[in-house]
Amino acid sequence: MSFRFLETETSIPVSTSHFERPPLPLITSRDLPYKSKYQEIRQAWLCNMDTVEEEKLGLVDLHPSIFAVMPRLDVIWHNYNWQKKYRFVDYVTEPSRAELPGGGRKPWPQKGTGRARHGSIRSPIFLGGGKAHGKRGPRTTFFMLPMSARVSGLINTLTCKYAQDDLVIVDSLNIPTDDPKFIEELIEERKWGVSVLFINECDIMPRNITLATDKMESVTLMPFYGLNVYSMLKYDTLVLTLESLNRIEERLLFNLHRSDINQGKFNRTKFNQSVLMNSD
Repeated sequence: MSFRFLETETSIPVSTSHFERPPLPLITSRDLPYKSKYQEIRQAWLCNMDTVEEEKLGLVDLHPSIFAVMPRLDVIWHNYNWQKKYRFVDYVTEPSRAELPGGGRKPWPQKGTGRARHGSIRSPIFLGGGKAHGKRGPRTTFFMLPMSARVSGLINTLTCKYAQDDLVIVDSLNIPTDDPKFIEELIEERKWGVSVLFINECDIMPRNITLATDKMESVTLMPFYGLNVYSMLKYDTLVLTLESLNRIEERLLFNLHRSDINQGKFNRTKFNQSVLMNSD
């Protein structure tokens, strides 16, 4: 998958003090593999990050098999439930009658009192006694979701983000300053919501944006290989760099068209996934 930057006839040279870019406007043409003749290519604006005001640098082609499927909430919920359970461990341990202190003698004689016979006050039928068949932590409910369900979950969530206009494509994460106020003003100016998830093409982030977002709890930086359904649902806006978009599409298309992807009980998730452009 490659990028081609083509200048239009009405291109106007723009001087950039921080970063050099080709004259604007740009049309970003991408070679998309596995293209279907029955699906139209989606497009999104390519924006900048070096100024607070949004500047449209061009249009980016998006693969319809990833950003234009029929959203299935059940597949998204399966991925959300899987991620929520594998990070939770129940450490609650309820003591049995053998682990409680005291109660070594009979509370009263076996016969002659007219009361029911008991051997220890640590019995589960006594208030404050031991627990029969209680929780014995640590305990986890971890299970592994099939590969097809995980791939379909990412595709369905990316489609929802794109359809709700919560997906932003930027040229890079380079910003001119490491002041946190710059990121706060940028998010407020572009109406990206309360929380933002930035996806980079590698795990070595640019210096300025790393220092600017270090103390911001509502902003997270993540490499492209860490993208997951739980994080996309948690944050209001998903910001992808152009190179991370290329990597994500490349990996998802590879797993979507591999020969063993349909093995398992979730092989029905690919059925009727396409969405027509002009469908009601």
